[in-house]
Amino acid sequence: MKREQAIIFPVGYYEFHKNQVYNFQLNRWHSLGLFKFEDIENIGKDIESFEDWKVKMVQLAEKALSENRVLNAAFYYRAAEFYVLEGDEPGKEYYYDKFIDLFYRAVKGESFERISIPYDPGFLPALRIEPENRKMGTLLLHGGFDSFIEEWYPMMQYLAAKGYEVIGFEGPGQGNVLLKQGIPLDYQWEKPVKAILDHLELEEVSLLGLSMGGWFCLRAAAFEPRIKNVIASGHATDYSRIPPAFMRWLMMFFVNNFREYSRRSFFKMVAKGGMQSWQISNLSHVTRLPPLEAFEYSLNLNEENLHCEKVTQNVLYLTGRDDHFIPFKMHDRQLKLFTNVKSLTDRVFTKEEHAQNHCQIGNVKLLLDVICDWLEDNKIQTGFRP
Repeated sequence: MKREQAIIFPVGYYEFHKNQVYNFQLNRWHSLGLFKFEDIENIGKDIESFEDWKVKMVQLAEKALSENRVLNAAFYYRAAEFYVLEGDEPGKEYYYDKFIDLFYRAVKGESFERISIPYDPGFLPALRIEPENRKMGTLLLHGGFDSFIEEWYPMMQYLAAKGYEVIGFEGPGQGNVLLKQGIPLDYQWEKPVKAILDHLELEEVSLLGLSMGGWFCLRAAAFEPRIKNVIASGHATDYSRIPPAFMRWLMMFFVNNFREYSRRSFFKMVAKGGMQSWQISNLSHVTRLPPLEAFEYSLNLNEENLHCEKVTQNVLYLTGRDDHFIPFKMHDRQLKLFTNVKSLTDRVFTKEEHAQNHCQIGNVKLLLDVICDWLEDNKIQTGFRP
């Protein structure tokens, strides 16, 4: 059996929960082959709050461990960590430690290399998987706002099976870099990419960014010429433009003119609980800033700082038609900003393909095959050797 045939990405986007807040996350890890369908198919009736979510995920982790399903157990602990709020006990680091311990126990003996990339004042964790057969080139992969490197491991395996040297990494504000080293988000993503290219002495690579990582990878490409091909999935050109225009104006009016009131309002929203509470709390978590200042920092994720006019590489831009995070209107807006690229290919994934959701959750294999076809068919992947 070929290596990629042994990696199974379930196809389909299911209604595990009536609330998209929970439903997408359940589909996310299921689509990566990391949640067992039978464990979560009826989970909706048991979850009405973040506390319910955490309790249920810990129960599933314990059940999976009792059945020696260590990888499943690892990702149930990861899921428990996902909706932990700042100030909760046990906190995010507690569940992260359980996740990491179980993940590396589950994959022990498999062919990959763990690398630490010097990055002041700490390091960037990376995983490298070498191809078994021909080397099509080097592909760097990273996530976005709240991802861990280990979540992309099945995708890395699949891409390596297709002939690529795959290096997945965490940058500032992600995973170990944030939780164990306290290094907050830095939207200037060219910095961690440069550190990796320098340390590993790489000259020509492709860069794949997922979710907000799509914004990050385009930003990195604008300033790092050693990136030859850039692939972005599931991002907004300007995150400050996602809310309706009047809501944006009203929010900024209060922030700029009634600052102390705005600061108290942000803290009150966190205290209320619910999705908005989690969003603000998580933003504070990854930026290591109080809620109001964290919100202001997030405004840096805008069109001006993205610098698409400086992107001169081959670009593959991927969008889900019904992405519930990113309005579809952002697709054409992004395309118009690519004024100096060497080549541009865009792809909109649809419901008929089960890939219309954020980052093509529902059909991850299709996403990866589209990426590989783009690289191989056009023979633009650096280091290509037939």
